[in-house]
Amino acid sequence: MKEFLFKKIDAFATKYSDGNPAGYILLDSFFDIEEKEMLKIAKELKGYVNEVGYMARINVDTYKLRYFSSEREVEFCGHATIAIMYDHIKNNNNIDGLSEIKIITNKGELIVENRIKEDNAVFIMSPSPKYNMTQISIDLIAKALKIRNSDISAEPEIINAGLETLIVSIGSLDTLLNIEPNLEELKEFCVGNGIDIIEVFCSEVNNEDNLYRTRVFAPTFGYLEDPATGSGNSAFGYYLLKDNKWEGNLISIEQNGDRDRYNVIKLKTAIDIKGIKRVLFGGGAVVRIEGKYNLL
Repeated sequence: MKEFLFKKIDAFATKYSDGNPAGYILLDSFFDIEEKEMLKIAKELKGYVNEVGYMARINVDTYKLRYFSSEREVEFCGHATIAIMYDHIKNNNNIDGLSEIKIITNKGELIVENRIKEDNAVFIMSPSPKYNMTQISIDLIAKALKIRNSDISAEPEIINAGLETLIVSIGSLDTLLNIEPNLEELKEFCVGNGIDIIEVFCSEVNNEDNLYRTRVFAPTFGYLEDPATGSGNSAFGYYLLKDNKWEGNLISIEQNGDRDRYNVIKLKTAIDIKGIKRVLFGGGAVVRIEGKYNLL
């Protein structure tokens, strides 16, 4: 039997919303666990957390992270990164004074901005975007989402900011909130078109402090909807930048299918060391459970 330190942490949670649950296992080294064991833990936690993040320290300001859903390894998981880094920085005297921390993921080295004292949040620099020119017909997308063609108000686009994300503009908040796709049918559509997640959005919001409402469907990871997403909203941020709908200033986004109890994700931009404008997503987190995980 192996024993690991474990926490269940809800990323992007507020006093008005539940956030998005992530499992967090802190390792001394990735030599302490096998890949099949990381997947096994994620399978055992299906329905309890959406993904499990595993982290080990490389040096004082650099950490390595890997992520698993119940179905497979996830190349990059935004909400798990928010949960893990917010908790680790806040509770670690050796790094809580650092303004930036580096993380190594399957998508390369990323920067974490420590804004806990100022904004009760951390901001994660998303992976560099990749724009997929593949066109998927509105007929197929509408059928997969079980909506009308006329509910889609612009040509959908595919952008990867950690995950291959199909971005779909919806005409109204009511329509967006009433989308109810079938898990297996949507999974078949995503797999058939090389899509990891589908992000639907509209400019109509419940709270005027926020600029957009989004929902994210993630059937290829073993569940229908992700209630608060870092990578999906980062792709959405790059979409807004590309189409000149956002200048890169700090904005707030509502996310999930509950009209009133939505989660809030912050987006902003920064220039990286190569001079490229990158999207950062930010938020806080709440620890719900902590203890030890016994892997039999």
